[in-house]
Amino acid sequence: MGRRTTAPGARRLTALLLGGLLLAGCGGGYEPAGPFRDVPQGQPPQVAPPQESSPIPAPGRPSTPGAEDAQAGDPNVVATDLVVPTGLALLPDGTAVVGERDTGRLLQVFPDRAQPRELMTVPSVDTGGDGGLLGLALSPTFAEDGLLYAYVSTATDNRVVRFPIGGTPNPVLTGIPRGEVHNGGGLLFGPDGVLYVGTGDVGDPALAADPASLAGKVLAVDVFGQPVGADPVLTRGHRDVTALCQGGDQLYGTDDALQGTDEFNALVAGGDYGPGGVAPVLEVPGEEGGLGGCAVTGPYVFLGALDGKQVHVVELDGARVPVEEPTAFLDEDYGRLRSVALDAEGALWITTSNRDGVGTPAEDDDKVLRVLPPTSSAGSPL
Repeated sequence: MGRRTTAPGARRLTALLLGGLLLAGCGGGYEPAGPFRDVPQGQPPQVAPPQESSPIPAPGRPSTPGAEDAQAGDPNVVATDLVVPTGLALLPDGTAVVGERDTGRLLQVFPDRAQPRELMTVPSVDTGGDGGLLGLALSPTFAEDGLLYAYVSTATDNRVVRFPIGGTPNPVLTGIPRGEVHNGGGLLFGPDGVLYVGTGDVGDPALAADPASLAGKVLAVDVFGQPVGADPVLTRGHRDVTALCQGGDQLYGTDDALQGTDEFNALVAGGDYGPGGVAPVLEVPGEEGGLGGCAVTGPYVFLGALDGKQVHVVELDGARVPVEEPTAFLDEDYGRLRSVALDAEGALWITTSNRDGVGTPAEDDDKVLRVLPPTSSAGSPL
C-alpha cells in the first residue's frame, strides 16, 4: 500500500562549498527528471531576525482541539493552503520554518496565525515518487551562522544540503540512494552537535543490510558531512527512517514500512534493525501507521501517523517500554498527520499531508497546527 506517492500526472516539485561525502548507489528503478546543478552560494536577504519595529508576536496560547471560534476559525490552525508541508524546524523566536515537499518552498509560520512569510524556494528538488524536500534542521550554531540544513531528493540521489535563508544550497552529504519509494528524510542535530540523517532502503531491503550502502541507515556526521566515527553508518536494517527525535540522551527514529507494521526504535550505535535484529520500542499496525514524525518530552512520545490520521501518544517507563497501549490524539480531526515538533512552551507543531496524492484534502489544506498535547495540564486528559 503506497503511503506518500502522488496521483498520476502530479510532479512535485546550504556560505561556501563545504564538500560532500560521495558514496555510490542509486536504486529502486527511479527515473530521474533532470540533473542537479550546484551554483555559487548567494547572500541571504534581510528576512530574519525581524526588526524591532515589527517584532514577531510571542506564541499565543494554543487551544484544546475542537474549541473552535466561529469568527476566527480553528485556533489550532496556524497556517493553511500549503502543499504537503513536510520539513519542520522551530526557530528561537517561537516561529517555525516549514518546507513543502512538493515545491521546495520554505515559509516562516507564526504562532499567532499571522500570514506565513515566504522565505525562499530550495532549487533543483526532484519530487518524483515520494521524494522532494523531506527534512529540515537548524544549525547547532544557528544564532551565529543562520544556517538551515535540508534533506532533499535530486534527480540522481538523496542528499543533505545547507544554506542561509535566501542563499543557495550547497552539499554536505551526497550519494544517498534515490528511488521511487522509501527515500527517508529524518534529520536531527543531537545535543552533541552531531547531525543524524535517516535514510530509506528505496524499496530494496538488501541495501539496508549492506554496510557499504547509505540506504536504510541512520548516519552520524559532523556539520561538514564527515563521519564522526570510522564510517557514517550508526545503525542499519531500516526500511524508511522518516523522522528522528531525541529524548534525554536517547536517539529515536520512526521506520515507515510500505506494507506491514511500522516501528518506533531506540537507536543504538552499531544496531541492526532488520529482521531478527534490535526489537522496536513500539510497533504500529499498517492501517494505524504511516509514521512520519516524532517528538519526545519526558516519558511521552508523540508520533505523527499518515495512515492512522492521528498522533499516537505513548508513555514509556524507565526502561523505554510502553506503559500501556498508545492513545490516539487528534484522531481523524485533520486527516493525515506527518511532522511533529515540541516548542519551548510545550505546544505541539504538526503538519498535515492531505495533498500528497493519497489523502482527501479539504479546501484549505494542507495545514500547520499548533496545539497543546494531551499530557499538558492545560490540555485534555489522556
